[in-house]
Amino acid sequence: MSSGEDSLIVRYLKPLATDPGAFGLVDDAAVLKAAGDDIVVTTDAVVEGVHFLPQDPPDTIARKALRVNLSDLAAKGAAPAGFVLTLALRDADDAWLEPFARGLGEDARLFGCPLLGGDTVSTPGPLMISITAFGRVPAGRMVHRSGAKPGDRVVVTGTIGDAALGLGILKGGAAATALAGDAAAREMLAGRYRVPQPRNALAKAVRDHAHAAIDVSDGLAGDLAKLCGASGVSAVIDAPSIPLSAATAALLARGTVGIETIVSGGDDYEILCAIPEDSFEAFVQAAGQAGVAVTSIGMVVAGSSVPRFLDGEGAELALPRLSYSHF
Repeated sequence: MSSGEDSLIVRYLKPLATDPGAFGLVDDAAVLKAAGDDIVVTTDAVVEGVHFLPQDPPDTIARKALRVNLSDLAAKGAAPAGFVLTLALRDADDAWLEPFARGLGEDARLFGCPLLGGDTVSTPGPLMISITAFGRVPAGRMVHRSGAKPGDRVVVTGTIGDAALGLGILKGGAAATALAGDAAAREMLAGRYRVPQPRNALAKAVRDHAHAAIDVSDGLAGDLAKLCGASGVSAVIDAPSIPLSAATAALLARGTVGIETIVSGGDDYEILCAIPEDSFEAFVQAAGQAGVAVTSIGMVVAGSSVPRFLDGEGAELALPRLSYSHF
């Protein structure tokens, strides 16, 4: 470790390492006590120009980096346990690092997911933050992508499409022009892109009731196809039932965006799950107690075809692409 890296860690990251197993970041490794549970491991990186914009506030970048991993844990039915961080920086800029560490620390406390360790490196390229998060589930209870059965309801949390439109607003696209007179709507949509709302409060309900689950990161249509593919089933979705925010619904009604942008845009970080019919009401009740909105948008059906999205008249919608692609 260089003296510069050592100084950076002591100043900004050591205060985040509150778990005893982190040893105050003075060791080369940490200890995560299993406590009889299975340990769920997930990793995601966010890269400047791909997952966040160069002008995004540092605290929102930190929150997004952690929250996209927390969203994966939520879809697995896991409770957060801690995370390790790799931070690739062009330079050790205090004006950037201070708010970054503050935002990361606030979310680590909010979600009960302390920093356990990691690495800081220099890069000549774009900023990159990679987080590996750990969660706990009772032994053998992790919820998989596989397991959906014909007759299950397809259920999604929150609202879909906001983040994709928020990115469009931050880039000055058609949505920004259409909402030029509505600052509150623009701010809400941009916020949904910059700072996801992982549904960790729903993790136990997902674990108790879902046959299968996935978090919606690359787009509702594409992630549903992944879940169905892993489960060996298909699905039929009633597109008008897909939950939309008022701002997104207004842009759709005005023709500013099409339904394909909403279901394929990505960055929603909602939970998509297959709930058996006889558990649906219990799941809705548990979601209400957790303060998370859930909506039934279709059914799992037998077959191996790509899930179909139907309009209000029952006609199939043509989707040019199912999800955001990194390549």
